[in-house]
Amino acid sequence: MPADTDTAPAAVVPARRTASPWVLMYHSVAEFTDPAEDPYGITVTPLALEAQLLWLRSRGLRGVSVGELLRARAAGGGAGLVGLTFDDGYTDFLTHALPLLRRHGCTATLFVLPGRLGVDNVWDPLGPRKSLLTAEGIREVAAAGQEIGSHGLLHQDLTAAPDDVLLQELRGSRDLLRELTGTLPEGFCYPYGHLDARVVDATRAAGYGYACAIDPGRLAGPHALPRTHVSQADGGTRLRVKHLRHRVRELRRAVRR
Repeated sequence: MPADTDTAPAAVVPARRTASPWVLMYHSVAEFTDPAEDPYGITVTPLALEAQLLWLRSRGLRGVSVGELLRARAAGGGAGLVGLTFDDGYTDFLTHALPLLRRHGCTATLFVLPGRLGVDNVWDPLGPRKSLLTAEGIREVAAAGQEIGSHGLLHQDLTAAPDDVLLQELRGSRDLLRELTGTLPEGFCYPYGHLDARVVDATRAAGYGYACAIDPGRLAGPHALPRTHVSQADGGTRLRVKHLRHRVRELRRAVRR
């Protein structure tokens, strides 16, 4: 394990408000044939993921971790970069996603739950049951050059959490990940995409450099980055539409500012 450190990476977000980057949201990468096997729409097959990575490359884009993307933007670059995120920390990231990311020269941010190591997605009552990475699996992902971020401890709706629980989900999970990997995670991801001003302020105060949401509305910013959900059905045409929607949304936000 790398040596422990008490300092987080340097801030990776620009000081001035800019348009949010395009960040794609994945969860699980696994084989399945029947949509009924994926009631929440969180799974893409390895074949679909590879086609989506190839589509990005055909458009002159490359998928990278959110930390890498924000550092590039802070330095005045990043025009050809797209953020790739994988929520929950499923074991299949190691077996299916990581080999494809390596093959296509990409990195990603994996948001994990250090309070649920080696168990499964109990928060999804309809299933299917999907195993979560162990501590060793998380270290293996980090050693492979992927960014590890926190998804909290237990995958709870933080907007409904009392202050002491919120603090533990944010700071407690960050400290546990430092123990696992030797590095304080820079990024956080809100479970279910649920957030409010209190949760965003607490996330910033907990020391995270950025946080990912889904559709944060007027809370959008470095600690509430919007993301685009990617599904099994997203081929080139649908991805083009989603990219356009992102650009239009950011133009509208710029006008409101």
